[in-house]
Amino acid sequence: PVLVKPEVLQRTGSFKFRGAFNRLSMIPVDERSSGVVACSSGNHAQGVAEAARILGLKATIVMPEDAPAIKLKRTRDNGAHVITYRRGVDDRDAIASALCAQTGATFVHPYNDAGVISGQGTVGLEIGAQARAMGLVPEVVVACTGGGGLTSGMALGLSADAPGALVCTSEPVGFDDYARSLESGTRQANARASGSICDAILTGEPGEQAFDILLQHKAQGLVVSDAEVAQ
Repeated sequence: PVLVKPEVLQRTGSFKFRGAFNRLSMIPVDERSSGVVACSSGNHAQGVAEAARILGLKATIVMPEDAPAIKLKRTRDNGAHVITYRRGVDDRDAIASALCAQTGATFVHPYNDAGVISGQGTVGLEIGAQARAMGLVPEVVVACTGGGGLTSGMALGLSADAPGALVCTSEPVGFDDYARSLESGTRQANARASGSICDAILTGEPGEQAFDILLQHKAQGLVVSDAEVAQ
């Protein structure tokens, strides 16, 4: 049997809302008036924007200017202020850091954050519990992987109902930093910042926290071409 977890049905169309809402909910009440800042090519941006809207926080999102127009629009429609940058040219982390310094806002990293990873981990909890309810125990779980927030969270969540499941990262050719990192045991970087249709997962290298978790859980890396993704 092959089971699919359709996170496209989640709020804002991706799993990112889980981590964003969990992390924003952890911000102390007396710090919320300063708002939040995040960097994202679109999915984390929409998740943070929607979570901020629900919780009544101001959100500023740093997004690449070549992000899909629909993601830019939806992020703005959810009430966030969007600042664009040139992918591969500008330093989005420096832009976000300056914004936080100016406003006192809380930075919400898309994957290298324990609160975000915990929120994404609810996907793993649900997979394990829902599969068990059908009389099944997942043997292999594959997730599209950028920085690794979702995949590492899933590994932690699955340990409750499917501790023996093999967790696999899935990345496009040329951006297989996780596959190379898991094989070598040390974090490896990608040579390019763009060049795949998988725009949402083109991260430079694995997140430190996520990589440590996946290494401990003996995750494996899978790589596919853009043609295979399209097919």
